[in-house]
Amino acid sequence: MSRPLTLALTAGAALLARRAVRRRIEGSPLWPLPALAEPVSGRPRSRALRLTVAAHDTVAEGVVQLRLEGRELPGWEPGAHLDLVLPSGLVRQYSLCGNPADTSAYTIATRLVPDGRGGSREVHEELRAGMTVEVRGPRNRFPLAPAPAYVFVAGGIGITAILPMLRAVADQPRLEWRLLYGGRSRASMPYLAEIEKLGSGAGSGRVTVVAEDEDGLPDLDALFAGVAAELPEGTAVHCCGPEGLTAAVEARIPEGAVLRLERFSPRTSAAGNQSFEVELRRSGRRLTVAADSTVLAAVREKLPDTAYSCEQGFCGTCQQRVLAGEVDHRDELLTDAERADSMLICVSRARRGPLVLDL
Repeated sequence: MSRPLTLALTAGAALLARRAVRRRIEGSPLWPLPALAEPVSGRPRSRALRLTVAAHDTVAEGVVQLRLEGRELPGWEPGAHLDLVLPSGLVRQYSLCGNPADTSAYTIATRLVPDGRGGSREVHEELRAGMTVEVRGPRNRFPLAPAPAYVFVAGGIGITAILPMLRAVADQPRLEWRLLYGGRSRASMPYLAEIEKLGSGAGSGRVTVVAEDEDGLPDLDALFAGVAAELPEGTAVHCCGPEGLTAAVEARIPEGAVLRLERFSPRTSAAGNQSFEVELRRSGRRLTVAADSTVLAAVREKLPDTAYSCEQGFCGTCQQRVLAGEVDHRDELLTDAERADSMLICVSRARRGPLVLDL
């Protein structure tokens, strides 16, 4: 190669490198940064899968079911959920409600929340059969606990997490179980026909359906009085539903029973919260998080490109590395090992002293 050509190629490569550096600086005000250990922030929690929306069906009033097809999909057990990455970039969590033995597809369902944060509306109005979506998981934070007997309480769309459990226990004729399934109306309650069939096949009185427009609120006192009188010690109670339902079940759990909860949203409240300081080590900033605000909100005021999605402690998008400080973990996702040096800044707070984040 001639010397002039070598010089020209070298100069061109240098120009491209300078342009790449300039674009990176413009796109990330925190770069270049001090050399610290590599952060975990922004890393995907599991390998993403690209699946095809094979079916998009209405299964109850305001409820859409998706069948997401792929090849040799990772296995799952009752109680597991997926992270669904929507075309807009929003990440939402949905319980798997299909057949765990089917490795060719995942089935999920979601209720339309008109005044929600947009995820359910996008599923209902934007997704269509034939589209490709990204999913992460499955993960299981709500497994079916080994027990001599079971009580299931489902509120509305919370039945999606409970349904695979019902199928599993109904296959064991000698196993005692009960279900209380509540909803606004029978028309709004998905999978009702299958559930009533499971109950009738297992023996009378196993399934209680409460439609609020016909029956009022469910009688949890009567349910748990029966549990205490009729079912053995160690009975596992699995409940999935809105906060009011899960709190009511938690308050009534009989002595000797084992409780497992799956909430629609994290159990958080501003009551009792204190303001605290956060240091962003890499960018040299100090922030104050107000008692009625979050670390995420405070960070995004200074670093608006900070990634987040669910804002409820479920998806892991906002996970950040903690360099110092004691964290009050309020998420429903991180393992104990992960909580040792990271937090989800959308819901978790400082327990004591200032927090130092790798940002």
